[in-house]
Amino acid sequence: MGRWGIRAATIVMTEGQRFAVAAWSAWAPSRETAADWRAWAGAGSGAADLNVAPTAVPMMLRRRATALGQKVIAGALACGEALRAGRYVLASRHGEFSRTLRILESLAKHELPSPADFSMSVHNALAGLLSIHFNNMRGHTALAAGVDTFGFGLVEAATCLAEQPQEPVLLIFGDEPLSGEFTTFGADDVGLPLVVALALRAPRAAEDGIVFEAKPRCSGAPSSAAPALVFLRFLLSGEDVAVSEGARMTWTWRRAA
Repeated sequence: MGRWGIRAATIVMTEGQRFAVAAWSAWAPSRETAADWRAWAGAGSGAADLNVAPTAVPMMLRRRATALGQKVIAGALACGEALRAGRYVLASRHGEFSRTLRILESLAKHELPSPADFSMSVHNALAGLLSIHFNNMRGHTALAAGVDTFGFGLVEAATCLAEQPQEPVLLIFGDEPLSGEFTTFGADDVGLPLVVALALRAPRAAEDGIVFEAKPRCSGAPSSAAPALVFLRFLLSGEDVAVSEGARMTWTWRRAA
């Protein structure tokens, strides 16, 4: 983990490794605008300063993505310069599951999967699609970690920023619930479908930043809330600290001057 502090499987980010959120975007079926999210979070009008108005998804990207994938791409597009100048971290537990399901159904019928579905079925496909479209050669990471996917995605993004503080990092989280006979494997999913995109940068002089701690959970009880939603409420509301109980980790985020 390089410069990160680790104590008995606890990940600790020091105040010298703070990060700031330069821009954000989020989508859920009942919250599609920045105003919707600010109202949900109980945020003041200042929260709008970090939100960039969504732009239309280019046809070449839209035609290759599922409905969820299009929302993920739209979220990334709303994060401005980080899309062109930063590394990408794509965090998704299930990926574009509707695409995977179509492939499985084709195979069950002894049919060949759609070439488009097959070529886009790898977990980092959306990040790769974005990097090609915007000629971004800084690299990208894709990860899945169950209910804790967002938390570990943020760890990865903050690590990239700590290693190269002069370059922004774009964290893209997107997931949809499993369907049909597969729902039993996603019984602990909360708050899906959901897309959250965050453009991270190093804090400026005299600017508050965010630090966090992640430690193994002591309780075996189910997680109470989606970590991505807990973090977004923390970001928009201006709260000093937020805690989210994931499946394996307890995530704590706080503001530090």
